[in-house]
Amino acid sequence: MSVESGHITGLVGRNGVGKTTLLKSILGLISVDSGCISLFDKDISGITIQDKEQLGVVFVDSGFNDCLTVQDIIPILDNLYVHFDKAYFMSQIDRFHLPMKKKIKEFSNGMKAQLKIIIATSHHARLLILDEPTASLDVISRDEILEMLRVIVDENHAILISSHVSSDLENLCDDIYLMEQGHIILHEDTDVILSHYGLLKVTDNIYQTLDKSYILKTRKENYGYSCLTNQKQFYIENYPDIVIENSHIDDLIFMLARGD
Repeated sequence: MSVESGHITGLVGRNGVGKTTLLKSILGLISVDSGCISLFDKDISGITIQDKEQLGVVFVDSGFNDCLTVQDIIPILDNLYVHFDKAYFMSQIDRFHLPMKKKIKEFSNGMKAQLKIIIATSHHARLLILDEPTASLDVISRDEILEMLRVIVDENHAILISSHVSSDLENLCDDIYLMEQGHIILHEDTDVILSHYGLLKVTDNIYQTLDKSYILKTRKENYGYSCLTNQKQFYIENYPDIVIENSHIDDLIFMLARGD
């Protein structure tokens, strides 16, 4: 797996397949059984405090003490990070209308999620590692966060993001990794997923005569079969009468994990 500068890379899969474990492994928070991990062209065993300042991290269960206020957090961040950008931090606090003097424990789940992302992006980290960062946000707030992330990424910055909200990843990510049972089973550019992949909906009779050269997974349904392909155009041209639906990330997760 590789996360390149200038890219937003998505990580998807069912609950329990190892996404959070992978992210914690990258950060050195848990020991790994095998393999190697490098950050900024260094093995993680050699990562320094200065290197860690180049990371911005959001986990579902992370955050500051609930008894603190946003006003309390500012001097902490200023002392933690050499490149803490107070002006940027305050602009984002204002943008999302977060109260300065209210204790974090009084924030809604959405407000807490917004604050964590603002903190993670406030010191111009080269790599953001985000685990379900928009899970508690409404549609408007989620879109604003995604727009913030789009602006951040340039040739010197990258994002690795895990999310169950597939529409977020389809609109945000350059490429997608799909995990199942601790393994990467698919890596594709997002544009390829949306343009080349598709779901064929066919009856039993049509399925028997169907050219299955480009069928990745098949699932039996009441009406016949649902078939996942990565060559949608082939079937559009050669089987004009069958139903072919555009494939989305949720379809990939379901078919690759549950299909035959």
